[in-house]
Amino acid sequence: MSNETKTNGRLAALRRLLTGRSAHGGKRPLYLFAAGVFLAGLAAGYPVYQRIMTHESTDDAFVEAQVVSISPRVAGHIAKVLVADNQRVEKGELLAEVDRRDFEVALEIAEAKRQAAVASLDEGRARVAAARNKMAQQGASLSSVEAELAQARAGVAEVKAGTDRDESDLERMRRIADAGAVSRQEFDHAKAQADMSRAKLNSAKRQVDTQAARIAQARASVGTAGDELRQAEALAQIRAADLREAEAEVERARLNLSYSRITAPCAGYVTKKAVEPGAYVQVGQKLFALVSRDVWVVANFKETQIAGMRPGQPVEIEVDAYPSVTFRGRVDSIQRGTGSRFTLLPPENATGNFVKVVQRVPVKIVLDGENGGVANGPLLVPGMSVVPSVNVAAPAVYGLLSARSPAPRKTTLQ
Repeated sequence: MSNETKTNGRLAALRRLLTGRSAHGGKRPLYLFAAGVFLAGLAAGYPVYQRIMTHESTDDAFVEAQVVSISPRVAGHIAKVLVADNQRVEKGELLAEVDRRDFEVALEIAEAKRQAAVASLDEGRARVAAARNKMAQQGASLSSVEAELAQARAGVAEVKAGTDRDESDLERMRRIADAGAVSRQEFDHAKAQADMSRAKLNSAKRQVDTQAARIAQARASVGTAGDELRQAEALAQIRAADLREAEAEVERARLNLSYSRITAPCAGYVTKKAVEPGAYVQVGQKLFALVSRDVWVVANFKETQIAGMRPGQPVEIEVDAYPSVTFRGRVDSIQRGTGSRFTLLPPENATGNFVKVVQRVPVKIVLDGENGGVANGPLLVPGMSVVPSVNVAAPAVYGLLSARSPAPRKTTLQ
């Protein structure tokens, strides 16, 4: 076979291949090409289909951060402002200072009142001690008088026994004298002895009465001393309360003095500075807003998207400000309630004009690694729009959240 014949055969075969026909008139190569195109399209589309079936995403999502409104706790003129807009500050750093002089004077006045209260309390306690000493003295005097009364009563009994004996002797002497057995002188002597014994008895009785009066007087003195003691103790309690009040005033003045220094409650960035030195500020007036360094994402998914969503599932996050950067994160928690349920005026659906609207459920997403802080890497600030994509096919990893909250419990809501 010549070379020309071979060349013509090859050209014919190529022509048949290009026209889609075989040597027997079929279209087999064209089918193979179409099948190849279909398989290539299937191979290219399957990952997209798989992602659609395993991921839930939304464009109703924003970057969030802790924003603390800084306001003074005391009123006064601003003496110093030590920060500027967007400045980074650490926790406890001094931001501004209210004029301290008025608060220093108030603290000195409170200290003086406290010292006066201490002196008054010492005086009251001294009065209590004096009243107790007087009470003890009056009690001792009463005991002494009662002992003297007992002694006087014993003397009365003794004198009465002598008087009874002398009267018996006188009566016996009178009968003997009537019989003429004794002289008149002996009878007179016995009579005088009986009269003397009666006089001693009367004197002893008067002494008992005197001691009884002294006891009544001593008891009255003890009662007066007791009243003075109770009065002194009540006065001491009042002055102790005055001291506690003065100490509380000192503590309040010291707190007000410390409140004149406005410090950062957390590390972050100063925003919306609205104060300058010399301005008069009121309690609670907003001076700064402090944005913390840690950020997270709040994504409002449709209620039809959260059936398979669990804490711990991985999330890919695209930020509108950085279209070429993909951030990584995980689902932190799902709010127990839709966004509309927590609005100022929740919808009332029992009025008869109900229109079903797909509700949105806020989902908190935390960023992995250093993406959660704005110090390193791209700047993320509250309010930025993001598009998170949650892999709902991935298992929930509760262990990642165990340090922050206890393991979830099975409830009727889950």
